[in-house]
Amino acid sequence: MTRLSVEMLAADAPEPITSAGHAQLGIAVLAGIAVIVLLITKSKLHAFLALTIGSLALGAIAGAPLDKVLTSFSTGLGTTVAGVGVLIALGAMLGKMLADSGGADQIVDTILAKAGGRSMPWAMVLIASVIGLPLFFEVGIVLLIPVVLMVAKRGNYSLMRIGIPALAGLSVMHGLVPPHPGPLVAIDAVQADLGVTLALGVLVAIPTVIIAGPLFSRYAARWVDVPAPDRMIPQRASEDLEKRPGFGATLFTVLLPVILMLAKALVDIVVDDPENLVQRVFDVIGAPMIALLASVLVGIFTLLRPAGFSKERISPLVEKSLAPIAGILLIVGAGGGFKQTLIDTGVGQMVLDISKDWSIPALLLAWLIAVAIRLATGSATVATVSAAGLVAPLAADMSTTHAALLVLAIGAGSLFFSHVNDAGFWMVKEYFGLSVGQNIKTWSVMETIISVVAGGIVLLLSLVI
Repeated sequence: MTRLSVEMLAADAPEPITSAGHAQLGIAVLAGIAVIVLLITKSKLHAFLALTIGSLALGAIAGAPLDKVLTSFSTGLGTTVAGVGVLIALGAMLGKMLADSGGADQIVDTILAKAGGRSMPWAMVLIASVIGLPLFFEVGIVLLIPVVLMVAKRGNYSLMRIGIPALAGLSVMHGLVPPHPGPLVAIDAVQADLGVTLALGVLVAIPTVIIAGPLFSRYAARWVDVPAPDRMIPQRASEDLEKRPGFGATLFTVLLPVILMLAKALVDIVVDDPENLVQRVFDVIGAPMIALLASVLVGIFTLLRPAGFSKERISPLVEKSLAPIAGILLIVGAGGGFKQTLIDTGVGQMVLDISKDWSIPALLLAWLIAVAIRLATGSATVATVSAAGLVAPLAADMSTTHAALLVLAIGAGSLFFSHVNDAGFWMVKEYFGLSVGQNIKTWSVMETIISVVAGGIVLLLSLVI
């Protein structure tokens, strides 16, 4: 970023709600993040409340009037929920339809029927990556881990050899690929193009998931050689195979949003004329909300109807899918409020002023900030929304592709070294019956590999595109 571009940004930036200098703002940021960390880790407070209180603490220490801090927080919350709330809700609906119709089981069973022996870890990473596209990470774990345990036990496979690839597929999708909440919030914050981010995210995800999944699982299985623990038999969504949706129809439904959004990005590049009718049509059908809405509507006919769902059962299913995401929406919204508070107090401009003479690349800076917040809070989503708010001004002078890479750098950093303050850490530990030490050697190391490999690929891509 040139000095001239920074000065232009400063001239265009809205007047901050405080006159604090860089030192006071820096202290305010550290204090605000520290409040969030302590409330989440020590007081076990919900992340929504922690982010709300942390935003108020940030504004107060920065010397901003509290009424303006409240306005900034509320504005950021509302804007964020308006931007990504509908997408998260549609994604939850699609995930619920996939699970309850037996479509997820159909994908799992079809791929496993074709795989065996040395190909099984690759089959597991493929299953997790496909299933993980529309599902939230926690839902994906609940859905896939019983399958992992069943495959490991029946096939006499090492638990880590099968489990790590599945976890890697879920985690990479969660951190790098829209329509997951973290990437969506970062895209919204830095004003990146969703289609380009999706395309580059998939490009980064493929080598990352191979290295952190099937390849790393060889070493993880040697370090932690444990059998699959005895668990209850997984509850299958549909015991009658004839009433399950077909494999091809299920796969098409899951991938439809991705196909539409990638098609929009491709048409935008090839046509490059906003007035062109073809581009305008694809701009509509490839918009995230329309793409996900289309997949949900198609899913009624490709997933629910073949599974025997009557019209009367569809509405309750959709209603049940929305309840679990209330907490996610609140966290994402509060993260947007925290981001807006950072911007309105002048922290974003401070980052610009301080970093303009640094030799450190903006993408590496974004990765490091996300890593620090991830280590402190344990939440990939909190790390993503907070880091996106801090580095968003850096994207103003970036090309479309580099803005997308900035999103991916943040997402990669947000996955770094999951440990005891991360709910996912405990979910994996309990499902696999591991000790804390064993979980660190496997799950935590795997997350670190994902973060470092994805971050490195993003930096390499920034040099060539």
